[in-house]
Amino acid sequence: MEGIAKRRRRLRVAFTVLFAGVATLALSASPALASGTYSGRDYIYGADGFQDDWGDEGILSTGTNTYSNATCLWQEILWADGFLDVSDIDGAFGPETKAATKAWQAKKGLSDRDGVAGKETFGKADDGLRKWDEDSGNLWVYYLGSNYQPTFIRKADGTYGFYMYDGSTDGYRLAGYDYRTCG
Repeated sequence: MEGIAKRRRRLRVAFTVLFAGVATLALSASPALASGTYSGRDYIYGADGFQDDWGDEGILSTGTNTYSNATCLWQEILWADGFLDVSDIDGAFGPETKAATKAWQAKKGLSDRDGVAGKETFGKADDGLRKWDEDSGNLWVYYLGSNYQPTFIRKADGTYGFYMYDGSTDGYRLAGYDYRTCG
């Protein structure tokens, strides 16, 4: 009998230690941001004017937000500057988009030429944004690319969106990080 009592005490102590460890981890974990974003927002976002809108955007890469409408928006920038064909705008950040991003980063003189679109890369891209029009609180901007000028819409709530340049007629896309409806 004494052996069973000792085993029960050891099990209680083990469960207590295990529970305390799990509780400590749960309490110390920080809240998760939207997939790979610095700001925690689910969409490409801007406020107050339009310059410096994209300097705090999330990461787009072959491992983060790989399949997303935010990737489509980024691919439109690459297309506008001649690094991708319009047919490459598909919302999938694969090897071609990575190589195009590296080349774009080099052309723009960025020190980090890793093929990842993050804060520095998006911040450089928003240098090319120009105001086109404003209506009902929505701001229409275009990116002054070396080959093309894609148009983006910043809604009154700050979320960015775009129209596809692939000939599709099914309209506006919100530039979200966590889903893909473009391409």
